[in-house]
Amino acid sequence: MIITVTLNPALDKTARLERLRSNALNRLENVIIDAGGKGLNVSSVIQALGGRSIAIGFAGGAPGDELLDRIGSRGLEYDFVRISNPTRTNLKLITGDGSLTELNEPGPEVSVAELRLFEEKLLFYAAEDSIFVLSGSLPRGLGSDTYRNFCRLLHDKNAKIFLDTDGEAFRLAMEETPNYIKPNRYELFQYFGIDDGESMEEAELLSLCRRLLAGGPELVCLSLGEAGALFVHAEGIFRAPVLNVKAGSTVGAGDAMTGALVWGIEHNFPQERCYALAMAAAAGAVSTEGTKAPDRILVEKLLEQVRLEKLECIRLLRL
Repeated sequence: MIITVTLNPALDKTARLERLRSNALNRLENVIIDAGGKGLNVSSVIQALGGRSIAIGFAGGAPGDELLDRIGSRGLEYDFVRISNPTRTNLKLITGDGSLTELNEPGPEVSVAELRLFEEKLLFYAAEDSIFVLSGSLPRGLGSDTYRNFCRLLHDKNAKIFLDTDGEAFRLAMEETPNYIKPNRYELFQYFGIDDGESMEEAELLSLCRRLLAGGPELVCLSLGEAGALFVHAEGIFRAPVLNVKAGSTVGAGDAMTGALVWGIEHNFPQERCYALAMAAAAGAVSTEGTKAPDRILVEKLLEQVRLEKLECIRLLRL
């Protein structure tokens, strides 16, 4: 069973406008409202591929009520802890040239008692055959060690963990050896304290991924935006160029990659199929409006375009 964790969900409003003007009136078009949050996006992709997951997280106030209504209307299974403070609302603006501007609220304050209720729920679902997707930002009231603590609790139950977060939360969680991680270029540099790595060559990126892998994870998926992705595993490294699709929105593309990847892992698909699914799902999300997950027919069609290149085999000693 896959359990997706969304601690700081939001009502996402995605809107279009030709050009974003500062100090002026901007009229929005094609406003779409949906339940947002990285874990929820992952669950939607898993559902679209024909899989099953349970989404857990926090929801509060009237926005939280609407959030859960919208989750339920999508047919997703969920089991959220209700909190006293209201769920946030985020605005995503897409301009005529395809640029994305995100205006995200910080999120509600979560109390210690509410966190304890959530940890009980976490342990209820934890089992040897479960995979937990820990992704996204943390709401106020939760320390940056939250994901690290979750990893410790889940590993005690022999559950597996897919980590997709950033900053101090990522650094601390790495101390508890998540099984699968998906940093992007910026998050990779942030973790290693690199101030300016934009011109870094692929060999140097792979060296950093090897260092992450040597710390214990089974897989490092480095998402590189328009440059595609690198999949680094003890049994081999694969490069995957980005697919050529008409861009609708980049919102949720990384979450689509995570959802397809974890779904493939749960089904014990060969590595190359897991990576190909991840690239096809990410491309499908890019070509889909708003935060809507790409459907399975589209993903299967895009699979035909995926080209994986095996770079080398590596052996790593655990440090």
